[in-house]
Amino acid sequence: MAEESSAASGDSPPHPTRAARHGGPARHRPVRVDGVRAHLDSRAPAHRHRTGATTDSRAATDSRAAARRLVRARRRRRHAVEAVAAFAGLLALVGLVNWWSEPVPEAPPESDGLPAVVGRPSLPSPVPSAPAVPGLRPRDRSPSLSPATATPRTAPAAPAEPTTLTVRRADIPATVDLTELGRRDWVHWGLGGAEATARKRDGSGEIRDLGGTGERSGWDGNQELFRWRDGAPVESTDPTPDGVFTCGAGSGFRLAVVADGQPRTATVYLGVWMAGGRLDVQLPDGPSRTVRLEERHTSQSTAVTVRFQAPAGTRLLLTWTVEEVFTPHCANVALQALTLS
Repeated sequence: MAEESSAASGDSPPHPTRAARHGGPARHRPVRVDGVRAHLDSRAPAHRHRTGATTDSRAATDSRAAARRLVRARRRRRHAVEAVAAFAGLLALVGLVNWWSEPVPEAPPESDGLPAVVGRPSLPSPVPSAPAVPGLRPRDRSPSLSPATATPRTAPAAPAEPTTLTVRRADIPATVDLTELGRRDWVHWGLGGAEATARKRDGSGEIRDLGGTGERSGWDGNQELFRWRDGAPVESTDPTPDGVFTCGAGSGFRLAVVADGQPRTATVYLGVWMAGGRLDVQLPDGPSRTVRLEERHTSQSTAVTVRFQAPAGTRLLLTWTVEEVFTPHCANVALQALTLS
């Protein structure tokens, strides 16, 4: 009956127990196979549901992590770009400040004849800063003077006033107006005697009589005449031929005109009688000129015009002497007047 039930159900007979395998009576434990399968089949969908949910949750977590990493990467990239831009702006600002604060020279001329260019780099000088001492290596050269011990620079001296001197000789006109020609100063010799002089009233006083060599004598036979209207001690006079002279070789007159730094014109009226006269015109430490006048048989006169410029206070020297004599009877040089304008 039991075999028929087993064949009818189609299931394999249960395994024999340990007691049955050893010859003991067999005891059967009922197994509910159908119930187990049903239980497993009922749990499978729930297991599959939980597995799918876990997979979806893990995918969402991975997606959120990837998004966070992307956000952090973008943030780091933005911060890097901002840092680079800020650094570049700082460099530009420092360069602008340096350029603005750099002193601009007044473009002095350079040795190559080209105008100076601001900001052009200068080459190092081939000349060492201190002279090399024989026997020493370049590193052992004596140190250059420090700014504290260097000799202070002195201010450049003011440019010296120019010194010029030109001399021209000309004939004397028949009548000479000293008032007109000597607007600054004038002097006349011989009116009233060998020692008599007349000069411009309220003149500059820059004409000086320094004397000379030989004895002076008066003379009233000159071919040329002189007059004035602003003199002292003689205020005015009609045209007069008076003058002075001195005889013998080496005799003569020494005159001077004080310079004031401005261009001036001095004219001296001279003569000779049977002699050769020499006029030396000189500026101290400056140029000099010489004029000669000669007459072997009678008298001759001339006007020498001197244009000059010299530092204030210096003197233009005029020396008029007998250089040659052509008669033993008082060969001489003569002097009539000197004007300054």
